[in-house]
Amino acid sequence: MNVHVEIADFTHFPTAKAFMAYLGLTPSESSSGDKISRSSITKQGNSTVRSTLVECANALVKGTIGLKSKRVKARQKGQQSEVISYADRAVERLQRKYHRMMYQGKPRNVAITAIARELGCFIWGLETGKI
Repeated sequence: MNVHVEIADFTHFPTAKAFMAYLGLTPSESSSGDKISRSSITKQGNSTVRSTLVECANALVKGTIGLKSKRVKARQKGQQSEVISYADRAVERLQRKYHRMMYQGKPRNVAITAIARELGCFIWGLETGKI
């Protein structure tokens, strides 16, 4: 709901990458000649949506891969099967990505930020009909 209030029209963003840049969830870049150096996220743009996505990512990674709670199943009743399938694929992919990054030794905040970025891309895809 918070994302809908802050971002009224998702069609302003032609790609998911443009949407992530607006939210400040893309790495900052410093280029000189042939050298490209990427650093932490830019933190430019809408901080409300960015922090909401980070909090959602924190909650999302606590679940067990492939399992849905009774509450989630109840919320999904009456929804289109295409949307449910898209959401299930997104959740499973994000949970697996988080566990893979943790196994590789990435800091937790780096992994959560990566999950928040990809979650934002999934939301953009859902809102623009590019499922």
